[in-house]
Parts: sequence; structure tokens; C-alpha cells
Amino acid sequence: MTALHLSRFSSLRAFGHRNFVYVWSGALVSNIGTWMEILALGVFVTTVTGRAEATGGIAAITYLPALVLSPVAGALADRFDRRSYVAVGTLLHALLAGILTVLAFTGHLTVPAVGVISFLNGCVSALTNPAFSALVSELVPPEDLHSAVSLNSAQFNLGRIIGPAIAAVVLSAHGIAWALLVNTLSFVAVLVALWRVSPSARASSLSQDELWPGIVRGARVAREDAGIFLAMMGTLVMCTLVAPFIGLVPVYAIRVFNQGAAATSLLVTAQGVGAVLAAVMLGPLVTRLGRQRVLEACLLGIGPIAALYWMAPTLHLAALAMVGLGWFYMATLTGLNTLCQLRVPRELQARIHSLYSMMLGVGYAAGVWAQGALADRIGVRFVTASCAVLFLALVLTLRLLRPRAFDATEAPSKLVPAGAPGSAAVRLESSGEF
Repeated sequence: MTALHLSRFSSLRAFGHRNFVYVWSGALVSNIGTWMEILALGVFVTTVTGRAEATGGIAAITYLPALVLSPVAGALADRFDRRSYVAVGTLLHALLAGILTVLAFTGHLTVPAVGVISFLNGCVSALTNPAFSALVSELVPPEDLHSAVSLNSAQFNLGRIIGPAIAAVVLSAHGIAWALLVNTLSFVAVLVALWRVSPSARASSLSQDELWPGIVRGARVAREDAGIFLAMMGTLVMCTLVAPFIGLVPVYAIRVFNQGAAATSLLVTAQGVGAVLAAVMLGPLVTRLGRQRVLEACLLGIGPIAALYWMAPTLHLAALAMVGLGWFYMATLTGLNTLCQLRVPRELQARIHSLYSMMLGVGYAAGVWAQGALADRIGVRFVTASCAVLFLALVLTLRLLRPRAFDATEAPSKLVPAGAPGSAAVRLESSGEF
């Protein structure tokens, strides 16, 4: 499609930029492999241990490093060429995937080994994700940033659709080792894509802050800006109470519906379908209704749809509800992430995204482990549906007690240069209230 045609579809405008297309395509191939690995390991751990706490624990281990490493990663990503930084992280992911593959082919794959590799993968992801997010924002102009964020989430969720479907076939035909091998090879696509990004699109405004002052500066901006603070807290609470549905899919499929990899694949794929639909629909919705209304509606809607998913009486109704849950989850995270990125200059984007990732990772790790542990003792449906209803209650309480809290989601950034052009200092004028 030409840029003229793309301009008619606000959700797709980022595809008018060649470098974005390179990175988007490479990431899609890699995420197909990643979702093959996620499904394969989830089924492996659930089958071997028979415990939701173990499955949730493995998922939590992957995100736990974000608590410590994300702020450091953001400051580093703002100091170095993001293309090279992401390439190094990709090579480390490929190495860890290769180790899992060798263990599986030699018959030495164990749950403790999966836990160790998952932790190391979490470390690499925590160090790399802020740089990747900032790199994506560099590939498009500011007016196309919401499109880029939506499409980036869409490719992740296209991987969620395609990867589990392929993994289910590979697992049944050849076993876990071949699914892990495909993931290892998929990282080559990211390296090729990064190599093809033209030099003019690479980082041009790197931070001059020292490491620790840079971390402190990013934290101060996140604390003092009303919109960013709202996004951070919303991400933390949602990922604690609602997001664990992702890691607990194998538990739900195996323990509630008494099925295996095929049912797990169906539910994961259904989430991906909903997320891709959200990516296509978000642009027109934001243009027509405004960012504030769309984000507020998503925060109010995700709790009820999550409760419906967990209480579905049959697998197929659960899959249908999962499409809706995937839509709301993707739309909510995209809105919160875009809000953070739009309110800061480019030199701070990686640091702010790193704090956003920390909130996401810490909330998800705590939530998926706690809900998994409680599910073993109380029951999967009761625990997870109750958490979804609790999230809705918290959002409604905020809406009633602080009716102006969501105003900051629509307001433009108040971060402005506080010195001569190129100065690292900024002045922050807080707007809205929380």
C-alpha cells in the first residue's frame, strides 16, 4: 500500500516507513518462534509437575528481573546506539534458546533447567526491551507513534496466533525439541532486519546523562508527571490482577477442561486474534473518540471480560471470551504505553519505557505466581475471576473519588526543554491530578 492509501487508515500509517517495516517483519518472525517456545514449555511444566503454582512460578521468574534491571536498561539504552544494543540482546536470546534446544534433544530438559533459562531470558529481555521500544519510536514521526505502538503489539500478537498453532502441530508430530529449535533459528530474522535499517534512522539524540543521574531523572519525571504516573500505576495493578491469565492458560486448559496442547494453543491463538483486531481498530477509535475516552473504556471493560473468560462453561466459549479479553488487554497496554512515550522527549523515552516495563514485569510476576499458588488451594476459576472483579472495583473507585484523574491521559506532554538546544535538563509542569 502507498503512503497515500495508508494515510486513510490511521492504524496502519507506520507501515509507510520502510525501516519500521524491516524491524516489524523481523520481530514477527522471532515472536512466532518465541510463542512456540512459550507454549511448549508451559505444557511441559504443567504436565510434568501437575501444579498451577509451578507453571505460574516459571512465568513469574521470566519477569522478575525487570524489578532490578529495567531502570538500568532504560538509562543504558538512552546512552548507546539502540540498533546495536538490540542486536546484542538478540544474540543472547538465541544463545539461551539454543541451550534449551540441546537439552531437549539430549533428553536432559528438566523443570529446574527451564526455570534457570527462563530467569536468564528475563534478564536479557529486561535489558533489551526499553531499547527496542525506543528504537521503534525512532523509526516513525511523532504523529505516527500510536500506529507504530499498535502495530508493534499486533506483530507480537500475530506471533501469538501463528506460533502456538505451529507449536501444537510440531509437539504432536515431533516433540518439544523441534519446537525449541524453530525458536532458536527465528532470531536470525531480527538480526537481518536490524542490519537493513538505514543509518539515517539510527539514534540521533543520545542522552549525555551519567548512568545513576539518568536513572534518577527518569524516575523523577515518571513520579511528577500526572499522566505518566497514572499509566505506571494502572499498568502495575492491571498486570497484578488481570494479566496472569496469560501464564495460566496451560493450567486452565489442562486442569479445568481436561485437555492439552491443542486446547492451550486454541486459547493463546484466540487472545492473539483479539489483539490483532484491536491493533487495526484502535487508530480510528482514538481519532474519533480521543485517547482519554478509549483508555478509560478499556480500563473499565477489561475486568468484566476477564471474569467472563474465567467463568466460561466450555472451552469454545472460553476461546470466544478470550478474543474479547485479548482485544481489551492489547488496547489497554497500547494506550498506557503510548501515553508514557508521548509525554517525554526522545532522549527520555527508553528510561520511561524501562519504568513502564518494570511495573508490567513486577505486577505480572507477583500476580501470576500468587494466583497460581492460590489456584492450587482454592481453585483456578474462583481466584482469577475474583481478581478480575477486584480490578474493576478499583477502577470504579478511582473514577468516583478522583473524576479528573483521567484528564492527564488526553493532555499533551508538559515536558519542555529548560536550557539551550541540546541541553540535558528539562522542566516539568505537572498537569491533571491523580
